[in-house]
Amino acid sequence: MNSLPEAETLIATGRRVIAREAEALALLEENLGPGFAEAVALIVNAPGRVIVSGMGKSGHVARKIAATLASTGTPAHFVHPAEASHGDLGMMAEGDVALLMSNSGETPELADMIAYTRRFRIPLIGIAGRGDSALLRRADVALLLPAAPEACANGIVPTTSTTMTLALGDAIAVALMEHRRFTPENFRAFHPGGSLGAQLASVMDLMHDGAAVPLVQEATPMSDALLVMTQKGFGVVGVVSAAGTLIGIVTDGDLRRHMQGLLDQTAAEVMTRMPRTIEPDALAEEAVALMNESKITCLFVVDPDQGGRPVGILHIHDCLRAGVV
Repeated sequence: MNSLPEAETLIATGRRVIAREAEALALLEENLGPGFAEAVALIVNAPGRVIVSGMGKSGHVARKIAATLASTGTPAHFVHPAEASHGDLGMMAEGDVALLMSNSGETPELADMIAYTRRFRIPLIGIAGRGDSALLRRADVALLLPAAPEACANGIVPTTSTTMTLALGDAIAVALMEHRRFTPENFRAFHPGGSLGAQLASVMDLMHDGAAVPLVQEATPMSDALLVMTQKGFGVVGVVSAAGTLIGIVTDGDLRRHMQGLLDQTAAEVMTRMPRTIEPDALAEEAVALMNESKITCLFVVDPDQGGRPVGILHIHDCLRAGVV
């Protein structure tokens, strides 16, 4: 069994690779020119989708770029260049934009895709490391990667080049997002599941509304208020004025404090005034923070556009089930 090198040697190698790739990214930034803006404009003005492709390591990067574009409001999908030559060229159509990448710019498997874009006048954006390559010579917009050595000792393993290509794809995606004013709400629509969906969930997404909301009038006898409190199952009941505005809340603590003669009192006499509330458009994370800060388990959701009327109720368990922590 071979012995591992000293830890210092491994760390030094790691730092060298990261430093070399960081230098390449700085070089990419310095050399970013009008072609970048032209590429973004081509995509913005295209009525169709972005067809992203590459072979080998460039293919893996292309898949990630296609996924990033699709999840941030730009319809896109990856087409494998070898499969394209066996029928998948039909996945490209008029109105689409092709984004092809190859470090050498001479990848044979891309030849059919390049020819297809030229034949059917599909705008082509090329990303490559050689300005005189077939890909960049035939592209409508050529994005040339600056000359930077690969990070491996032999300078042959795609490392620095793929990092630059990935960063360039991210830059295009973010530029498109900002141009389209892509909001967290838009992002939430494309990421309804998982941790991202949980982070971007709104109170409206998780709250209980309609008949599920425990509400009584201020003059309601506590005997009736207790029935509503028990039936709805939230451990609280909201108290509204004649105009429908939330003016208070009755909690377990309020019941204990008014135990003597409780059933002879009205909801308004027992309630805690000016309860903590939240608006429906707020993020669920904000609601959890407010509940933790106030050491409570429920929040009534009020709509300022409706004069402060309660439109829902949110329980801490609703947030936990959705993955909001």
